Amino acid sequence: MGGVPVVELLERCRFPPPGTEVDCAVSGGPDSTALLVLAVEAGLVATAWHVDHGLRSGSSAEGAMVVRLAAGLGATARCVEAPVDDGPNLEARARDARRAVLPPGVLTGHTADDQAETVLVNLLRGAGVPGAAGIGSPERRPLLALRRRETRALCEDLGIQPLADPMNDDPRFVRNRIRHEVLPLLADVSGRDPVPLLARHAMRAAEATHLLSGLVADVDPTDVRALAELPDDLVRLALRGWLTRGADGLPPDSASVERVLDVARGRIRATEVVGGYRVVRSAGRLSHGHR
Repeated sequence: MGGVPVVELLERCRFPPPGTEVDCAVSGGPDSTALLVLAVEAGLVATAWHVDHGLRSGSSAEGAMVVRLAAGLGATARCVEAPVDDGPNLEARARDARRAVLPPGVLTGHTADDQAETVLVNLLRGAGVPGAAGIGSPERRPLLALRRRETRALCEDLGIQPLADPMNDDPRFVRNRIRHEVLPLLADVSGRDPVPLLARHAMRAAEATHLLSGLVADVDPTDVRALAELPDDLVRLALRGWLTRGADGLPPDSASVERVLDVARGRIRATEVVGGYRVVRSAGRLSHGHR
């Protein structure tokens, strides 16, 4: 191999023990392709899941490519459809559509570069310390210590031609502008690669979040009466954790937390939070669900 040997890449991955059955989300791009390759190399019994949003003509051919890739690696594949119309909030709606059809615990090919981008995206959302911890559910992201250039090199060395998703270059999406404009600018200004710095910051923020969560571990964030006995700072912690769990690991922005605090304190009866959720107070309890 012209790039980093597979055995070295595997040493930096966090896969479960050999023989474990795993599901892998595989779009056909270099990161998810590398995920499947490395999962098989790690001795896992892998199933590749490909989601077709129907956003491009001929998108079904991409699923066929993933099926061939999986077969060549000795893995199985499943293609599922989750149609999404182009338009506002496309990125979020596509993500929600994928979550609805992918199996629980599915592994994804997020890398250190994705981690760095997520930290910046979350900071711009006002997601606080939990947002600075980056991508949620790290146990489902075995490649977080790898770089995007390494997944591409792995595909090239194995003679695999990954798919190129034009959405990854679409300037409508904040993440893409951070990837193609902000991170290169930060590298130029600082004279160093910002990705390892942001990835390490995410690790430290995750540790801090874990410690803070311990302060409200025994608090029921849906019990208005229990929350009434706590100061606002602790209630915010409890509510942030509750909202994060309800949004599949996506930490809420600070403004959403403040509005939910108003609901808990009885200043308003209900509010909407980012991610399409509505929080309501009724009979002394808080509940949330999709609008």
